Amino acid sequence: MSVSSSQPAPSHREVSSPPAHETWGHRRLIGLWLALLAIPLLAVGLFAVLQPVQVLPRIGLAPGFLWSDLNGQTFSSELLRGKLVIYNFTSVTCTAPCLDGSATMQQLQDRIATLDTGGLPVTLVTVLLDGTESDPALLRAYAARWKADPERWQFVTAPADSLKQGVGGGFGLYYTATAAGEVTFAPLTVLVDGNGILRAQYKRTLPDLAFVERDLGLIAAEVRNSSGASGLVYEAAHLFACYASY
Repeated sequence: MSVSSSQPAPSHREVSSPPAHETWGHRRLIGLWLALLAIPLLAVGLFAVLQPVQVLPRIGLAPGFLWSDLNGQTFSSELLRGKLVIYNFTSVTCTAPCLDGSATMQQLQDRIATLDTGGLPVTLVTVLLDGTESDPALLRAYAARWKADPERWQFVTAPADSLKQGVGGGFGLYYTATAAGEVTFAPLTVLVDGNGILRAQYKRTLPDLAFVERDLGLIAAEVRNSSGASGLVYEAAHLFACYASY
């Protein structure tokens, strides 16, 4: 007689679904994290498009130099630290069709006192390209022609090799000088900030004074807002190239 044994049928456990309120809470948490991630991305996009702050580019370091002033004394670029500096380049022999920017510099000199630069001093520097360092009297006569105020407007020059290196290699202005003293060059005006960084170049023609005055104001505003949260905003403006247009 055989005894048959039967195995109990396997039981299937039912997998219960999480409560509806737990699923909803999990989804809300994911949604919250996605929203938090989207906020900075949206802010970055809006900043790049709307450009709430405009800046001047940091083009590069202006050259250091040891040149001579209108009294034959050494004039160093280090004397200009902490000041906004506008450079122009010309020659005492510059006559039409040569564009002499000294008339524009004279107008700037007369308007500096009325500009809001946040207390930052502004210095004008005219670089003479025709080797007048051997005759300071000629330099002084040229400055007197434009009624230059020595407190605001400096005239400098240097031997040919030093000028070529500083003006050409440092400011990007290349020129030719003949044995007769004639100098051929394209007009260039340059704006440098108090840290010695080149911030604007007005090339090939004489600059519009309205643009120069605006650019001085932009640098003054950047310096005034260079710390704290506002400083981060200005750094973001540089990062996204929120540059003022001409």
